Amino acid sequence: MPELSHGRRMLVLAICCMSLLIVSLDNTVLNVALPSLQREFDASTSGLQWTIDAYTLVLASLLMLAGSTADRIGRRRVFMTGLVVFTLGSVLCSLAPDLNSLIVFRMVQAVGGSMLNPVAMSIITNTFTDRRERARAIGVWGAVVGISMAAGPLVGGLLVESVGWRSIFWINLPVGLAALLLTWRFIPESRAPKARRPDPVGQVLVIVLFGSLTYAIIEAPHASFPVLAPFALVALAALVALLRYEPRRPEPLIDLRFFRSAPFSGATVIAVSAFAALGGFLFLSTLYLQNVRGLSAWDAGLWMLPMAVPTFLCAPLSGRLVGSRGPRLPLLIAGGAMTVSGFLFALFEAETSNVTLFIGYVLFGIGFGFVNAPITNTAVSGMPVAQAGVASAVASTSRQLGQALGVAVIGAVLAAGVGSAPYASAFVAAARPGWWILAVCGLVVLVVGLLTSGRWAHRTAERTAERLETAEIRQEAGAHA
Repeated sequence: MPELSHGRRMLVLAICCMSLLIVSLDNTVLNVALPSLQREFDASTSGLQWTIDAYTLVLASLLMLAGSTADRIGRRRVFMTGLVVFTLGSVLCSLAPDLNSLIVFRMVQAVGGSMLNPVAMSIITNTFTDRRERARAIGVWGAVVGISMAAGPLVGGLLVESVGWRSIFWINLPVGLAALLLTWRFIPESRAPKARRPDPVGQVLVIVLFGSLTYAIIEAPHASFPVLAPFALVALAALVALLRYEPRRPEPLIDLRFFRSAPFSGATVIAVSAFAALGGFLFLSTLYLQNVRGLSAWDAGLWMLPMAVPTFLCAPLSGRLVGSRGPRLPLLIAGGAMTVSGFLFALFEAETSNVTLFIGYVLFGIGFGFVNAPITNTAVSGMPVAQAGVASAVASTSRQLGQALGVAVIGAVLAAGVGSAPYASAFVAAARPGWWILAVCGLVVLVVGLLTSGRWAHRTAERTAERLETAEIRQEAGAHA
């Protein structure tokens, strides 16, 4: 791709951020609408979990395929296709006649969404070649997540209260169409120097693994062991098959050699943990504020601001710190803040007091604001540029998988704790194990961030990059021979 002017690079960044905005906004807006969906469709806790996880699971399953396909046939082409499918899926969601239809249409949305974020990150990585400039761009990218968190609950609350939950999907239409036109006009086409071949077997194994594992977790409180055991066994078999099959392929869907880099492996674990905490945090908070405290969707959205605003403010700061000092400090701040927030709820029932609820939300917002930029930067910085699409797709997959598992696990724990007791009176006690899980997720971010950001970790990243580049040179030599 030819070198672009500074103004053109900024425009490319803005267009890519528009895609992240509608995908991120869609999740935060939907969380505020969950109690409305529960009332209209008489949905169970597991039904609410599936409205979120059907989207995140399909997204996680297809992100790596989208990244490698974009590297092969053209990033702009795949990005534009994703915008069309995502916008169409949003229209279908707004017309859903029942909960099952909504879940199916959310999966259509996810097919389009899988072509947006990892491809957009690949476009950004190839547009911003300077390390510090790239880190700042990724910081802006992370700030958009904060914007969606700040705007999502408020916009969602306002729309749910004034028009109804269906209107939350309408906001994707103007943004999606504008991004489509701007992409067609201003983003140049780019491809990886060497096209990667499809890996249909690996793709099927990923879908089976993610789907069966999540189903077993979500349905655990309601189904018997003989019903769940086959799904757990299928998930285990798919994982074993994936680990045995992928290393034998010259161009696998998941290049397991990436995980020889300690920073890359650490970024993957941190992404799963941080976004599991986010998914569980939003799920518990939304249900508590509206179903236990009895707040309206708008008031619940206002209560989410103490978490959303720090995320928005801290994300660009984290990007600058990553660019100037590396990922360690942002990761330590992120892990520390998220851990303290989780302990505050688990030990002191922070949600029962306005002061402690506010402090817990602020701490979580700070932690999540600092975590996104080092995840993305670490995932792509040590890899060859030709592998940018696949590397960023693995990082994005880890985020979505983490969020899906967070909603699945926390929702299952909550459903098991509430049982047949009155929902409002049993909620706080039933949610306590969930808050402990979120505290552990924060602790994982802290410990893994510390272990995978030192000199030893950097040396493993350098060796991994050298091996990947050497392997690519040998493959090209063999192809020309």
